[in-house]
Amino acid sequence: MKKKQQQQHPGSGADPWPHGAPLGGAPPGLGSWKRRVSLLPLLRFSLRDYGFCMATLLVFCLGSLFYQLGGGPPRFLLDLRQYLGNSTYLDDHGPPPSKALPFPSQVVYNRVGKCGSRTVVLLLRILSEKHGFNLVTSDIHNKTRLTKNEQMELIKNISTAEQPYLFTRHVHFLNFSRFGGDQPVYINIIRDPVNRFLSNYFFRRFGDWRGEQNHMIRTPSMRQEERYLDINECILENYPECSNPRLFYIIPYFCGQHPRCREPGEWALERAKLNVNENFLLVGILEELEDVLLLLERFLPHYFKGVLSIYKDPEHRKLGNMTVTVKKTVPSPEAVQILYQRMRYEYEFYHYVKEQFHLLKRKFGLKSRVSHPVLRPQFFLPTPLETEEPIDDEEQDDEKWLEDIYKR
Repeated sequence: MKKKQQQQHPGSGADPWPHGAPLGGAPPGLGSWKRRVSLLPLLRFSLRDYGFCMATLLVFCLGSLFYQLGGGPPRFLLDLRQYLGNSTYLDDHGPPPSKALPFPSQVVYNRVGKCGSRTVVLLLRILSEKHGFNLVTSDIHNKTRLTKNEQMELIKNISTAEQPYLFTRHVHFLNFSRFGGDQPVYINIIRDPVNRFLSNYFFRRFGDWRGEQNHMIRTPSMRQEERYLDINECILENYPECSNPRLFYIIPYFCGQHPRCREPGEWALERAKLNVNENFLLVGILEELEDVLLLLERFLPHYFKGVLSIYKDPEHRKLGNMTVTVKKTVPSPEAVQILYQRMRYEYEFYHYVKEQFHLLKRKFGLKSRVSHPVLRPQFFLPTPLETEEPIDDEEQDDEKWLEDIYKR
């Protein structure tokens, strides 16, 4: 037994490394070798850990590649470089570039009828020539509800327009992503529901100051007795034009194309609120149009830069005054109260939008100036009919019928 042990001793003449000496040469002694052998498990653990790290890095790289192919941040950075320009402060030694994000290249203004849309479209025509964006308009004014095929066709036509574009039409909200398209940025403007209804009621019958026969072109088949129907009779006798679902008008523009969006109720109201939060960059109120234009200029400067100065220009004001509805008469207090009750969902949505709009104004340091109206009887006048600040001649004309009620 001792003999075998002596033969296996490294100090003997036999070769203790039949498969070759370890790296760095044979160790000088047994103690040194044992210390090296004891490090092998750690070495094996480190290699396994290294392999795990490399596998993790590979997965991260592949994930990043797929993320970029799916439209991740690299596309955003390319757009940022395109719109801010390729030069830097170190290149041209000029002032540092302004910290502005890339502007959306697809904007949709699905304008609500009789909410100042003709005034805004006039401004957009001037701005499109000034800033070079593609203003896409439509000659279709009375087709807001679309079939599935009509939605697909319209979305295809809009999506293939030259960018940057701003598309505008009277149409209920369209979900582009449902048909595989890129969801654009939406903007819109609404107004007090009763004021909107009355403006539309008389506009359909008598047009505006743009032409005396304007209304004959828009409603040629309207019978004379219908054209001169007293507004109070229409409301009190519950004519279709003055009752639901015809009065349920504003909410479908934000709810969408679903059939339930045209049914007055909580479902359409909540869906409209959800779309405002998720798909609309800004929904303003016409009673504060100047602040709406100011916020649009800040949010979308490549489209609306300088819009407020154009709006306040006297020459433009003359054109705007031509869109004022003519031959309005005053509904009775009883009729106003009935309208308010029939439009309770419209008013809930209007107040929700108004609250969100005022929140945005506060974030940008804009204060709402509240006018002080003449004392009025409270037993018949609904509070939502109050507006903060009429901003142009059309709105002053629309608000005048309320003031006349109390002068009688």
